[in-house]
Amino acid sequence: MDVKSLGYRTDLIFPAFDGEIIDRGTYLVIRTPLNPSFYWGNFLLFAHPPGKGDYDRWQEIFTAEIGKPPQVKHQAFGWDSTQGEAGHAQQFLDDGFLLDHLVVLTAEREDLDQRTAPGITIRRLQTERDWMQSIENQVICREPIFAEEGYRVFRQGQVKRYRHMVSAGLGAWFGAFAGEQLVGDLGIFCKGNLGRYQSVQTHPDFRRRGIAGALVYQAALFVLENNQVDKLVIVAEENSPALRLYQSIGFQFSEYQMGVWKAEEKSPVKRQD
Repeated sequence: MDVKSLGYRTDLIFPAFDGEIIDRGTYLVIRTPLNPSFYWGNFLLFAHPPGKGDYDRWQEIFTAEIGKPPQVKHQAFGWDSTQGEAGHAQQFLDDGFLLDHLVVLTAEREDLDQRTAPGITIRRLQTERDWMQSIENQVICREPIFAEEGYRVFRQGQVKRYRHMVSAGLGAWFGAFAGEQLVGDLGIFCKGNLGRYQSVQTHPDFRRRGIAGALVYQAALFVLENNQVDKLVIVAEENSPALRLYQSIGFQFSEYQMGVWKAEEKSPVKRQD
């Protein structure tokens, strides 16, 4: 299956590194055995939006390919469209699934507006303490519906993956530091000429100081200069503060990214931008 969606193509950078991507012709099976609580690391990606009859069929395929309760506590389905088509998703929504209708943004070097955060140092994470601070910052910044300990376990699994990818030269993780305290962080990882951002978060006590913008800008410079990247990709929810921030830096609309998911418990479900 040849994936057209830029959002999903860059999502697949990560399971391609340490997970499984199985091509079934009309759909892909994506698994992340090292982090089974990551819903969008363990999902099905179909070639087309859901059609009539796919509500039952897709769930049967998910059970066969990914698993079922009690081992697997979620279901997640994406489809390879770029125009925001929902197809026959309503039956999923009627059964408690939630719709992801995300905006994929891109930028090249000449699009970027320089950003700084006075009094803040932006640098790549290096020490064990740096990485532990990153985990705690991401946990603090989680959405309230996510249980703290469950989210921490999820982040620990993600950080293990990211550290291996950094060691392999596939990208970097940046922190914003006020003195020795990490107050914001993000990752950026590459495949071919594409660089994809991950988990842009600023500590609640340090927001509205330009930190997220400075992180996005410095990470862009790093991969543009060191990883032969010429296009940057970032994903945000529609009408969100994050979307407006990325647009103000120079990112422009590219396409939509669509999917539905349902979980038995409030655990990490969102994509990582």
